[in-house]
Amino acid sequence: MSDFKSLGIPPDLVKGLDELGIQKPTPVQSQSIPYLLDRGHDFVAQAQTGTGKTAAFGLPLLTKIAPENKKIQSLILAPTRELAKQIHKA
Repeated sequence: MSDFKSLGIPPDLVKGLDELGIQKPTPVQSQSIPYLLDRGHDFVAQAQTGTGKTAAFGLPLLTKIAPENKKIQSLILAPTRELAKQIHKA
């Protein structure tokens, strides 16, 4: 298992992860982050609850957002209220 920097996550996001106590990516993150950073679409991941799927999708999304661009750059949809609350909290 590698670290987030070697997966292509920028240093400022890696620093934020460190501050949250997250140093090592989970298997689903290690497999999905490089794919999403490279291709960025049409990806399905299946893993148990608590394995880091939200970060697996969210970190590449945050990496691609340009803060200087004030237009909507992303839309996150959730199929259930429980998942929407989890994503909002993350």
